[in-house]
Amino acid sequence: MWLYNNPVAIHAGNGCLDTLPALLGERRAILIAFPEAAALGLVERVQALLGERLLAVETSVQANPDIVWLAPMYERLWRDYPQAECVIALGGGSSIDCAKAMLTATPSGRFDELLAHLNGAPLAQDGQHRALIAIPTTAGTGSEVTPWATLWDAAGGRKHSLHLPWTWPEAALIDPELMLSLPRNTTLASALDALSHALESLWNVHRNPVSAALAVSAARIIVATLPALMRDPQQLVLREKLAFAALLAGMAFSNTKTALAHSLSYDITLQHGTAHGIACSFSLPRILRLALGRDAALDAQLLAIFDASSADTAVEKLNHFLAELGVSTDPADYGIAPRDWDGRVAQALAGPRGKNFINASGI
Repeated sequence: MWLYNNPVAIHAGNGCLDTLPALLGERRAILIAFPEAAALGLVERVQALLGERLLAVETSVQANPDIVWLAPMYERLWRDYPQAECVIALGGGSSIDCAKAMLTATPSGRFDELLAHLNGAPLAQDGQHRALIAIPTTAGTGSEVTPWATLWDAAGGRKHSLHLPWTWPEAALIDPELMLSLPRNTTLASALDALSHALESLWNVHRNPVSAALAVSAARIIVATLPALMRDPQQLVLREKLAFAALLAGMAFSNTKTALAHSLSYDITLQHGTAHGIACSFSLPRILRLALGRDAALDAQLLAIFDASSADTAVEKLNHFLAELGVSTDPADYGIAPRDWDGRVAQALAGPRGKNFINASGI
């Protein structure tokens, strides 16, 4: 028996940003966008589309949303714009995660109550929470079709995962034209994040036939498309393919969560500032080696991604793919001494994401 569920309404295609007014309807909204959105003309474009329905614009989103700056933003937006019924997130994973943190109405209007919930306290549900429309400008995080927001506590050395019934986006607008201005490094990191999502949803105890089909398709497209896109980043057709693949990967792991590679990545991002997409993908060949041989159906899916006839060939092809993109697979380049690798893997497997790894107890 298995279940697949994803309630997000997906609108995709070049120029589909123009459908935003119809999706918002008569509701009033707050726009949360990445810092460069104004200079790129995207904020002005959304303002022109929505007019007086757009109450406020926030573009002070930083990478890896941290509770230190989320708290004052949260309290200001609930204090000054209580009438806003919707949050529109425009940007990559950080913008969408930040927007998800702005959805929940706490009785006091303070962020402290939401933070307490992240630490295990019950949260009052008074039905006044905001809806979310997510418009990704990167092809990678999948946050536009998942309910999770990753919130960081850099000072405390912790990562929180926010997940509430209303943190599923109401709708996602996938417009590849918005991704043409994406810098090279961000294109690479976000695409590798999507590849990690696809593979992590396969070597996962929660995988099901639908999530697996989505993941295999996503991974095959990324492997075939990303090197060509890095050579010619203005190719809209390639951007469109990659956006579709990232969407499929997001839909896959929306039902499985991630696994070992992501569990390994969090400390690396916190301690060294390594971009999330790189931190969760450099270890993929090593984890692919661990995953192969545990389940015949999974082996067939993983080998199909790389058009490989054996485990050795699949691992070799994944190593070559990353090397071609200039991504090191040596843990030492990410602050992990060779003698510490096995300990890091054991520690990661003990975490909530690591426990999703297939047959983890057998490692």
